[in-house]
Amino acid sequence: MFYRPADGHGLPHNPFNAIVTPRPIGWISTRDGAGRDNLAPYSFFNAVAYTPPQVMFASTSAKADRDDTKDSLGNIRETGVFCVNIVSFALRDAMNVTSGGYGRAVDEFAEAGLEKLPCETIDCARVAAAPAHLECRLTQVVALEGASNFAVFGEVTGVHIDDAFMVDGMLDVTRFQPLARLGYRDYAVVRELFSLNRPAQS
Repeated sequence: MFYRPADGHGLPHNPFNAIVTPRPIGWISTRDGAGRDNLAPYSFFNAVAYTPPQVMFASTSAKADRDDTKDSLGNIRETGVFCVNIVSFALRDAMNVTSGGYGRAVDEFAEAGLEKLPCETIDCARVAAAPAHLECRLTQVVALEGASNFAVFGEVTGVHIDDAFMVDGMLDVTRFQPLARLGYRDYAVVRELFSLNRPAQS
């Protein structure tokens, strides 16, 4: 089939998210100016640069109590920092709980029964049970086409890795099995790996 997004797809559900898969999940923790913590998953998330290390996530909808965005970006606008918590398969249910549309005063850590730890380089909480964390300082927010579409970029200022998942100096993702977002209500989990050598450069 072929369709132009502007004309609609004619299907029961939008296939776009099912095409661009799998997508890593950025479980973004933030703290507002009053010290209230927030935690929410974003599937438009990825690393974008090595030096300095940088990540991005996109917020694509708004809440009635946040005008043009959601709590994560609202808090980041206030404080300039956020933390990316990596989602393991074991944390799938807790992550799903935090995807709810709660009021801005609700602490999703508490809603999901998650223990907090403080970050080291920024004033923000992180998910204690997550296998890794990326502490970030905001570098820019880019307004995208469409209502409430924003790309949020941050420089990584601190990295936490649970030593239980390090093997011979390398992070073994099969030990914590990262969760990935697919289309519709579907997810995937990484349990098997294979390696490829790049072609020799002439």
